[in-house]
Amino acid sequence: MILIVDDRKENILSLKSILELHKFEVDTAASGEEALRKILRSDYELVILDVQMPGMDGFEVAEAISGYSKSKDIPIIFLTAVSIDKRFIQKGYKSGGIDYVTKPFDPDILLLKVKTFSRLHDQNKKLHDIQLELRQEIEFRKDAEQQLNAMNQSLEQKIAERTENLVSANAELAKKNLELQQFAYIASHDLKEPLRKIQIFGNLIKDKIITPGEKSELYVQKVIHSADRMSALVNDVLAYSAIDIPKKFEPVDLNKVLHEIINDFEILIEEKNAVISKNNLPVVEMIPIQARQLLQNLVANAIKFSRDGVNPMIAVNAELIEEKDWNAQPVDVSRAKYCIITVKDNGIGFQDEYSDKIFSIFQRLHSSDAFEGTGIGLAIAKKITETHKGFITAKSEPGKGSAFSVLLPLHQTDPSEYQTTNA
Repeated sequence: MILIVDDRKENILSLKSILELHKFEVDTAASGEEALRKILRSDYELVILDVQMPGMDGFEVAEAISGYSKSKDIPIIFLTAVSIDKRFIQKGYKSGGIDYVTKPFDPDILLLKVKTFSRLHDQNKKLHDIQLELRQEIEFRKDAEQQLNAMNQSLEQKIAERTENLVSANAELAKKNLELQQFAYIASHDLKEPLRKIQIFGNLIKDKIITPGEKSELYVQKVIHSADRMSALVNDVLAYSAIDIPKKFEPVDLNKVLHEIINDFEILIEEKNAVISKNNLPVVEMIPIQARQLLQNLVANAIKFSRDGVNPMIAVNAELIEEKDWNAQPVDVSRAKYCIITVKDNGIGFQDEYSDKIFSIFQRLHSSDAFEGTGIGLAIAKKITETHKGFITAKSEPGKGSAFSVLLPLHQTDPSEYQTTNA
């Protein structure tokens, strides 16, 4: 809005008509006092101020306008009929004016000046708004940075406390695990001695004291059988508790391991007419004894849980993959980082819904009368797999067999590091 200040109505009407014709919003004041009152209440982009007025003249009004913090930046154009000389111009600029228009004024010149100062006012206002937004943004960012620093400090403190708690908890857990391993080992070891005596004396009674065919022979045989099962259970508990004891990882050729297992199971394989096939198995960085336990438990299960009247067909196959993903596509050995070992059989199978349950310790899906075992073999397989940072899973269908798959990293350490340390 533009404020016209003039004590003569004809001058105000003339100026107002010209400005409104060019879409400017105009306000008027007939004296300096009225102009100052309006400036205190409203915002103006430009003041056109007559110099010669009764009461306060234009210079006094300009000085008053420039003295208000609210209006000090409003541009002022003096409108005067007085001849312009140097002293008059100096007085005008000192009082706060920025330009002069002499009476009678040229409408085009006046409009040009008004448009120029109006545009400058708009630009200054936009610049002021931008500066205000920037200051607000700076303040906001400072506050955000302070809050972020406070949050980071709090988070770092919580992380430090959590880390300290975890370290303490891990140390306590390691201590408890060691105590548990020692207890399991000692308890199992101490159980072996009386078990051996039960087995020895049971066999002596059966062979030298009891006459074949006596009813007591059946009872003694049950005692011996129970002692044998208890001995197997003790051995498996010892094996399970020993998995967590730190051991050295070494390159293990799974082809050789499987060959040794087949030789060990030679009598059982012949009894069941089992056929074991394989493709080329990889060399995997593992704890050797645990690599053997893993394959041995999976192959033993495949032979043991066979169907009556059906020769066990067992396939041990491997594929190399680049990603730790069951669905990863096979790759050549130069790109391989992991392998999937699958032991597949045509045995009795089980409901697929039990595929996770069977890896729990002492978990059995069949009675001990139907199939011998301790219920620890697959738990051992799972624990060994996890020790080697891998996964194990099973798929099965009743009457159609099972497939146990193990996903393992080929290296437990960086291959180049391993080669350097073993060169």
